[in-house]
Amino acid sequence: MQTAELIELWRGGQLESLHRGHVVVCDSRGVVEAWGDPSRTIFPRSSCKMMQALPLIESGAADAAGLTERQLALACASHNGAKIHTEAVESWLSTLGLEEPDLRCGSHMPQDSDENRRLTCSDSAPCQLHNNCSGKHAGFLTLNRHLRGGPEYVDPSHPVQRAVKAAFEEVTGETSPGYGIDGCSAPNWSCTLEGLGRSMAAFANPGSDRRGQAMRRLTDAMRRHPEMVAGEGRACTILMRAMGGQVAVKTGAEAVFVGILPEQGLGFALKISDGATRASEAAVTALLVHLGVLDKDDPAVTQFLTGKQKNWRGLVTGELRTAKGFPN
Repeated sequence: MQTAELIELWRGGQLESLHRGHVVVCDSRGVVEAWGDPSRTIFPRSSCKMMQALPLIESGAADAAGLTERQLALACASHNGAKIHTEAVESWLSTLGLEEPDLRCGSHMPQDSDENRRLTCSDSAPCQLHNNCSGKHAGFLTLNRHLRGGPEYVDPSHPVQRAVKAAFEEVTGETSPGYGIDGCSAPNWSCTLEGLGRSMAAFANPGSDRRGQAMRRLTDAMRRHPEMVAGEGRACTILMRAMGGQVAVKTGAEAVFVGILPEQGLGFALKISDGATRASEAAVTALLVHLGVLDKDDPAVTQFLTGKQKNWRGLVTGELRTAKGFPN
């Protein structure tokens, strides 16, 4: 199957840009709806952090460390590097007897405007706590202490990453064809879009076994603490708040987005082929409205999909639209 036309950008009454991609909606039995090619292999990037966190709970490491629900949400996060995130990771590491240099995620300037300004104005460099994946890495370190592995926990052959791969393949129902190194230096295993959608449906329909309990805990943590999953101004946080905790959504780099809808028993995954974040945020917003969990008149819909595009003077220059046929 070909890529589907999903999101359009119009300017001056003319189609200026067109974003194509793939979308799949699944329930516990399989694919319910699809646009594009569900069999397309992708890197899920940070959208799969819930799966990467499963061994943290299933191994007993989370409970042994006394992790809170807020910390479990942080383990699934791609956060802004705001004070609430960096302080939470630093405190978490401290309870493990570890410090910032024990992380292997690298550092970058935070997306949070206040923290970015503080660092810039004080001529200070960011540290690894500011990395948007530092919560996930704190989870890896917690699991690593439980497994008594070596310090290089991002190595694909390390016990931590072997456990992550096993959980990933089991939940997607696929043998991954390989991995790429993510921005935070951890391996990111590839799968089909359908496999990613199936995995989100599994989180939406958790059983009562150990894995089901872990899935439920992670989903609930994200829905109850959306500020820890991303941060102020970010699509994941804004959309989860707009849906009143009904749904967990998670973005990934290169325009991937997933969702877990427990009340509907559905999971979805989407990928914009050109990697444009504006298109993935617009597409996920349209999909959530289509699935009946986001009110079409909610301000979040205006922010990410239906609002007018404006230039630096505030003049209206264009608009985003869903392409014909998406969503049906």
